[in-house]
Amino acid sequence: MKIDFVSDVVCPWCAIGLHALEIALARLDPAQAVTLSFHPFELNPDLGPEGEDLAAHLARKYGATPAQLAQTHETIRQRGAEVGFSFDLERRTRIVNTFDAHRLLHWAGLEGRQRELKHALLQAYFTDGENPGDRSVLQRLATEVGLHGQRAREVLASGEFGPQVRAAERRVQALGIHAVPAVIIDDRHLISGGQPVAVYEQALRRLLAAPAAGASEPGAG
Repeated sequence: MKIDFVSDVVCPWCAIGLHALEIALARLDPAQAVTLSFHPFELNPDLGPEGEDLAAHLARKYGATPAQLAQTHETIRQRGAEVGFSFDLERRTRIVNTFDAHRLLHWAGLEGRQRELKHALLQAYFTDGENPGDRSVLQRLATEVGLHGQRAREVLASGEFGPQVRAAERRVQALGIHAVPAVIIDDRHLISGGQPVAVYEQALRRLLAAPAAGASEPGAG
């Protein structure tokens, strides 16, 4: 089974969806071969390197009031706790550009450490309140998950893998994906949104039982 996980590292529902998906995968037959790959999606591709104040950004983009944001944050915290992910949302003060993070994730995939780096990036932003647009943070995280620190520095400084990330983003857009997370199974089945564990598990089991089926899964996130 081939699973492509389309997401951004500053998307809380992506953190929830990834952890829920991984729990669902752990409940499958361990003999079932599964490959999980990550693909880039930028929620805010036009943000400059300095980013933007998070509260102002959310109010401008979604028209959310402080009370609505507080309720959303509580929902996110609860959903995170259900899948073992800790959100400390008040530690985030800015929304940032994530293109460098996606370039580093592309390289990490070539080095066999993409999943580890993805988890590190999500925790750095949502739990520790760090800036995933800061190249020094990115280099440190790469080193912590077993990647070569100097090579990470070179990738970040050179703009390497930028064309590959842009091409991957265009492929995602061509599939009609405009929100994340999006889980694509065997290039044919789509599950949208940060779903509960049960939704992923039921879909995976059904597809394993009837791999020729072609229906997509509705979702919300």
